[in-house]
Amino acid sequence: GLVNQVVSHLIQAIPSREGSFASIRRLGAGSYYEHVKISEPNEFDIMLVIHIARLQLDESDDTGAYYYVSFKRNPRERYLLKFLDEDGKLSAFKMLEALRQIIKLEVRNITNMEVTVKRKKAGSPAITLLIKKPPAEISVDIILALEVQQSWPPSTQDGLKIEQWLGRRDRIRLRRKSLYLVAKENKKEKVLRGNTWRLSFSHIEKDMLKNHGSSKTCCESDGPKCCRKGCLKLMKYLLEQLKMKYPKELDKFCSYHVKTSYFHSCVMWPNDTDWHLGDLEHCFQKCLGYFLDCLQKSQLPHFFIPRYNLLSLEDKASNNFLLRQLNYQLNNRFPIFQE
Repeated sequence: GLVNQVVSHLIQAIPSREGSFASIRRLGAGSYYEHVKISEPNEFDIMLVIHIARLQLDESDDTGAYYYVSFKRNPRERYLLKFLDEDGKLSAFKMLEALRQIIKLEVRNITNMEVTVKRKKAGSPAITLLIKKPPAEISVDIILALEVQQSWPPSTQDGLKIEQWLGRRDRIRLRRKSLYLVAKENKKEKVLRGNTWRLSFSHIEKDMLKNHGSSKTCCESDGPKCCRKGCLKLMKYLLEQLKMKYPKELDKFCSYHVKTSYFHSCVMWPNDTDWHLGDLEHCFQKCLGYFLDCLQKSQLPHFFIPRYNLLSLEDKASNNFLLRQLNYQLNNRFPIFQE
């Protein structure tokens, strides 16, 4: 409720302070909105989306995930031209800065609760708000995204391999949805200019988590129940607990690694009968086994961009550390769940 109040206030106020953000709207992203949140709902991700008619996308590296964004001739969105850099690329950094300044000014006008903007974290695409709610604090990550209704770039062509699991028609339906790009610095760039954008599929992921069965009635009120979401929650909880225990060693990992590995598991075991509700323990160990295999090889392909490896070989030491910790948990009946 508090988060909705704050975000609604911002959505109404932002356009009047800055015309460039006149078309801004919200899109709930992240685990709370996917109904796979595992601990207290004290962290939220909110995407603020600007719709753009057409964009020119140029890959900024070999992952196929990061892009330079520029306008095709005479864009309708002339109000965004001031955010172009000297090469004519839309600068994520400039847009984020403008949005951050407006939000900083605007939170002062929220009088019925204490809201502050957290200091900027290098390389993070989020503007983080802190809402004081004694005895705790709620953090809200605001992420700036561009939405464009055009075909997905070639790097996604062989991704989203869900034909056996959700069916061919679902793949076609999902690939027709808009494309989203979030303001995100590409760490691999020689010179960090802050003008790259990363593809985001959180809206598709949300859809797949909701309609997750090979039969359309899976987990609906009158349909059979499965343990897919239970497995994902356990995987996320396991990683979260280990990260709390070893923050430095596991700094490179986030719940997205687990979520990606979960989607690959759904493809490997596509039938609802592979995920009987009563088989949670067995299925969880199967999912974990697949993730361990990825860590072993330092190879976890992005679910939508297959050539983008989320576990690079440069991080082999981190991958091995997590591999050892997870193996220990698995072989000792998960002591961390009892702690």
